[in-house]
Amino acid sequence: MTGIVVVGDAGLDVVARHDEPLPHGGDARAQIRFTGGGAGANTALWLRSLGADTTLVARIGDDSGGRLIKAELEATGVRCAFAVDPEAATCCVVVMVDAEGQRSMLADRGANKRFRPEDVTPEALAGASHLHLSGYVLLDPSSRPAGLAALAAAKEAGLTTSVDPQAAAHIHDPAAFLDDVRGTDLLMPNTEELVALTGSADPLSAKELLGTVGAVVVTAGLGGAAWVDAQGVTTVPAVEAECVDSTGAGDAFDAGVLTTWLAGQSTVDVLRAGTRLGALAVSRLGPQPG
Repeated sequence: MTGIVVVGDAGLDVVARHDEPLPHGGDARAQIRFTGGGAGANTALWLRSLGADTTLVARIGDDSGGRLIKAELEATGVRCAFAVDPEAATCCVVVMVDAEGQRSMLADRGANKRFRPEDVTPEALAGASHLHLSGYVLLDPSSRPAGLAALAAAKEAGLTTSVDPQAAAHIHDPAAFLDDVRGTDLLMPNTEELVALTGSADPLSAKELLGTVGAVVVTAGLGGAAWVDAQGVTTVPAVEAECVDSTGAGDAFDAGVLTTWLAGQSTVDVLRAGTRLGALAVSRLGPQPG
């Protein structure tokens, strides 16, 4: 299968699922799982679960957490093109999941904040045909130059590209973000990110982004997903699933979309593959395939 390079965060997640509201200053019972995480690593693992030849480009700390993450990724067949930072800890995220499966996160990007343009090497891109970039890299001023360098290197090497904005709350300057992703083949926002970029939750509003990117793929949770390009708008409904934990659902959706799109399948099949994998992701605790 086509080689895909993912550029994004790799880290550790402490996932706590609680059935009752958290008492301020008090205690609550929870189901807790310690797992790998980071949007880049999540997408890379879902891609690998679909058989894609996958490389993950990230920065980790020179610590036990970083070594654990690298070992677990490599055990699945993900190629890790990691820079090891001796001065920063590996990324760690505390994920609180409520009874409805909706997550809130406390994130320390750690070494990922120090991701550098030189971390994106020609060797990491060798043999690939597509590069997928996690928006967290672009939306943090400290790692933004590396994200821009990754997109530029991919385009120079003739790779197709995609970007998932990842976090509507961090899109403070929509025009600047869109300028950063100009020329990208696929922009992959969820509804909240689409609102941050266009001011509207209507997938039709994505048409105004087509002068900047080739196509827009919008995921809307229970509202399904939409593909918007110069030929029009294609939509599919969501796949029904019990939502245990919404963490990483978008990362899984991205993997389903990318593998199917790169295989040359129809936009309907592309969207269905994304929604199927997103539904699988929310049906389990943690952001990565089991």
